[in-house]
Amino acid sequence: MPRSSFFRPFRLSAFLSLAAFQNLPAEPLSKKIDLDFFREISSRNLHGLATRSDGRLVAGPVLTELAGPAPADLLWCLAPAPENKWLIGTGPEGRIFEATLDPAKKSYATREFAKLDESHVFALARLPDGTVLAGTSPNGGLVLLREGKIVARVGLPVDSIFDLLVLPPSESGTQTSAPAAPHVLIATGNPARIYQVSPDIFAKSGVNPAKITDAKLLAEKGLSLFGEVRDRNIRRLARLADGRIVAGSSPKGNIYAFPPPAAVNPAANSPTILQENRDAEVTAFLPQPNGDLYATLVFTASTGDTRINSTPKPPKEPAIKDAPDTSALASLSSLSTAEKFSGRSTLVYFPAGGFPETLTSRNNAAFYQLARHAETLLLAGGEQGEILGYDLNSRLPLTFAGSTSAQLNALAPIPRAPGQFLLLRNNAPGLALLDFDATAERSAETRRFDLGTPATLGALRFTRLRELTASQLTLEIKTSFGSDEIEGWSPWTPLAADSADPAWRSPNLRGRYAKLRLKIPSAATANLELDKAELNFLPQNRRPTLQEFRLLAPNFAILPAPEPAPSVTTSLSQLISTGGKDDDSGPKHGKSSFLSSQVIPAPGTQVALWTILDPDGDNVTATFSIRREGQAAWIDLAVSSHEPYTQFETSHLTDGVYFTRLVATEAAPRAPADRLSVTFETDNLIVDHSPPVILEATATRTAERLTISVHGRDALSLLEGLEVTLNNGAHETVEQPADGIRDGREETFTLEVPLAKATGATNAEVILYDAAGNATTRRLAW
Repeated sequence: MPRSSFFRPFRLSAFLSLAAFQNLPAEPLSKKIDLDFFREISSRNLHGLATRSDGRLVAGPVLTELAGPAPADLLWCLAPAPENKWLIGTGPEGRIFEATLDPAKKSYATREFAKLDESHVFALARLPDGTVLAGTSPNGGLVLLREGKIVARVGLPVDSIFDLLVLPPSESGTQTSAPAAPHVLIATGNPARIYQVSPDIFAKSGVNPAKITDAKLLAEKGLSLFGEVRDRNIRRLARLADGRIVAGSSPKGNIYAFPPPAAVNPAANSPTILQENRDAEVTAFLPQPNGDLYATLVFTASTGDTRINSTPKPPKEPAIKDAPDTSALASLSSLSTAEKFSGRSTLVYFPAGGFPETLTSRNNAAFYQLARHAETLLLAGGEQGEILGYDLNSRLPLTFAGSTSAQLNALAPIPRAPGQFLLLRNNAPGLALLDFDATAERSAETRRFDLGTPATLGALRFTRLRELTASQLTLEIKTSFGSDEIEGWSPWTPLAADSADPAWRSPNLRGRYAKLRLKIPSAATANLELDKAELNFLPQNRRPTLQEFRLLAPNFAILPAPEPAPSVTTSLSQLISTGGKDDDSGPKHGKSSFLSSQVIPAPGTQVALWTILDPDGDNVTATFSIRREGQAAWIDLAVSSHEPYTQFETSHLTDGVYFTRLVATEAAPRAPADRLSVTFETDNLIVDHSPPVILEATATRTAERLTISVHGRDALSLLEGLEVTLNNGAHETVEQPADGIRDGREETFTLEVPLAKATGATNAEVILYDAAGNATTRRLAW
């Protein structure tokens, strides 16, 4: 056999790419998923519980959707009235309703308080003498009502009135000793101005249907300009403890501070900017007695007409409001066609004399209103009726029980009812009661979570239960093999508590997706806490797969590289990446050491390589066998091998075609009864010890060249080429057959040698070789 047949190149890269590492230690067959309740439970799936950003479940308020008629399509604002009554500003017909609450029956009743010749009532303020101020849109009308009757009306030179702020009597600018109604500040849009009105004077001005732009005429009716900013709208007003007035704008979202009204010089009432923003709307202020201020902002790059409380369109999802125009709001049916809100909202803290600090931020949610209960801030929002919170002591965000309505436009504490808050709902419209002192069964339900693969569920454990016993906790779970939220789910299955092990189990519950529901009796303490949960499961056992199989060119062998010594040190990154488990250096280094194995010539040796992967990470062994065509018996050449290859001698095998197969079988730690096996039919092996036959060989010399042509045939293997050695020392190799395609066991190879290179040569030795490395020789003379 010629020397060159051992060293003909083959694709070593293909061999290296086949390095499979069945010898790696398998990870534990069971898996676990951590349930972070803050992430996995939506606001609407909470009742009497709250989720905290550290992943825990804590006690929370009870939200009750009050039964009662929807007074209008759109409910914009709330104002308290005596005897457990509330005034509600609505749209699109400009009506004001009076709602009477009945907490015992969890209901309310409404009556029409007033009908204005306006489209929308965005702001209401009840004055100490019982009169009511209303701010409207889109004509910027300011209306004073007494016992439901219009006493005075003026059209300001603006499009909308967004907020009304009643000032203390000491800041109302009166110099007489007689008691007077407090002055009121008016926030307007397009342009962004603040007007001040004296209700006593305004009440005597009568009804003026037209807009008034002349400052003197406005002054005669008790109105004057308090200040203005360089934005389109002033959305919110609040009074700080030191008397300064803060204003929030849109669409920039800036927060301004004006001097106290008593010190105002209308000609030079320039505000300072507390915080500058972009593409935002200031939606709520909450000043504190110590001079601190909390503010909520909604950020979005979308246009202003995509917000629920803006004109001309009120879609379901909230966004930043630009200036309204003179067209009326679209019908409520357009709410269902709006795109999902893609902005974010933030809660910002302005300490007295300090710098602003962002306390929390939420994506895809809008913060509409702000209130405080003890050491917790409450945030009413949308688009999924969220009620959110912020714990001032732990400095952690909270999610409370949410409403079935899309938006909660208003949130106000109920007078003489500590811990109770009234919420104004939109889409669908109505009222809701949030009660921190209510006693009711507490419950929560997670979103659908994905186990990644069909699995058998195991134990559910909590990191810790605080102020709560296992006997007080009822757990249920349901599963599905499909991702649909509605169909295909199993019934709710109770999980049984294990008295000997703090865990809950349900035998033989299977699925890829799961939901968890928990219930806590009303008798449980309000200080209860449930830490994150951990659900263990056993994934479906899937069969190993053969990624690639290859037989190397014959007559080569592998010298496996030695395994390097394991490291005597451990780094922090290793501990973190392995979860603190011991690191087996052998399998980890097996990959690099195997790829560095040497490939050497070895006559009569055959190497088979394979890559077997198990989708579940099982250890896998391989049995490689061959069988000669026409025979029934298989010859096992590698049995239960953890290596990704085998090499064997073919010199004792009879020439012919051999079928090959590879049997992959799962190994420990998989239990024997659960181990899966799969048989792969792999490439045929040609065992060929016979050299090819030269059928015809000629050498022809002309005046220009020497032409050598060899025609040969092989019984089993493809012919690969021809080597020619002239007796003058010249050596040539031809691997391209005369027909241009090397694809047969019978081929003709032709070599043309320039006469200059053949000078002095009188004969040549030709060697015809096949793919198995066999060769035959003949000498030609001319």
